[in-house]
Amino acid sequence: MSTIRVAWGTGSGPTEMAAYDAALADANLHDYNLVTVSSVIPADAPVEAVGTAPDLGPAGERLTVVQARATCAGPGHVSAALGWTTTEDGPGLFYETAGETDPEDVAERVRAGLDAGRDLRDWTFVDERVETASVDAEPGTYAAAVVVAAYGESEPIL
Repeated sequence: MSTIRVAWGTGSGPTEMAAYDAALADANLHDYNLVTVSSVIPADAPVEAVGTAPDLGPAGERLTVVQARATCAGPGHVSAALGWTTTEDGPGLFYETAGETDPEDVAERVRAGLDAGRDLRDWTFVDERVETASVDAEPGTYAAAVVVAAYGESEPIL
């Protein structure tokens, strides 16, 4: 099974999309077409927090992800958080949240979500980790924060 890499970044720009693109660039995930899935980690898929993603394939390809993202117009502040918990030999869960709040708040909300997800399953979980990204938006600009779990390598769209 391919590795799931968790990367995070922040960015700013003149529009919401430009700020989001800049945050993805900070995480090195800006050259892919992201396809978001819900939040189940496949059995035997290792999860690695990398901060900045390595090269995951050619530009323009499809990349399966779970992502937390927040964007705001300045002045303002946004945070994104993504957490995961796994069983000893797979599977596991991702939970994500984001908003115009501080990183401690989004991290706490992710932990509450992971607790709820564990309560729904008859699995024995062995670990938990949460990563956050946070940024201030200056007046007249947009800012974005992302935390993205990228599943393996990219794949051709066509």
